[in-house]
Amino acid sequence: MRITKSQLLRLCFTYPKERVEDDVKFFNEWQGRFGITTPLRIAHFWAQLAHESGGFQYVEENLNYSADALLRTFPKYFTSEEAKEYANKPVKIASRVYGNRMGNGAEETMEGWVYRGRGYIQLTGKTTYRAYRTSGYCTGDIMTKPDLLTKAPGRLKSAMWYWFSKGCNTLADNDDVTAITKKINGGTNGLSDRKYYLRKAKRIFID
Repeated sequence: MRITKSQLLRLCFTYPKERVEDDVKFFNEWQGRFGITTPLRIAHFWAQLAHESGGFQYVEENLNYSADALLRTFPKYFTSEEAKEYANKPVKIASRVYGNRMGNGAEETMEGWVYRGRGYIQLTGKTTYRAYRTSGYCTGDIMTKPDLLTKAPGRLKSAMWYWFSKGCNTLADNDDVTAITKKINGGTNGLSDRKYYLRKAKRIFID
């Protein structure tokens, strides 16, 4: 089942028009390889992307947190004094919260910033970047040019690969939005918004 530009704009009117044509073209070319071919799988896939990307506005993680937001979002990484020191400094924040995990080096290497979330599903961490780079589907060397994930086709192709690699097609066949959310998010953050987009996507792609 091929999709159209008008369908994606109906799903999310904030979809940037300069991106939507490329994304539709690429999705229709590659959906068969990643198995995102049935109406239900397509509805779940695009609903998750709509939430993860803030209505397709964002292809890169925003790490510009205030001190209060740091303490709410990353309480185990900052004391009150440290939060003031790191506030509104995205490079330092990413290097701290993503350092020494997900395959990244220590904070001083700044690999947490280099391999921050990018693409519509926001691949995060050196381990995940490397897995995609060596998957056979990656276009270009994202280890040395990670911003390729913010451009076509990387922003969408990386999301299709991640979806496929996590077994989300089978979960979509079961219409299990909670299980899919856990695969993509690691928890159930934003579940109500994901369900909202899924209801819209079903009306567009299925009804």
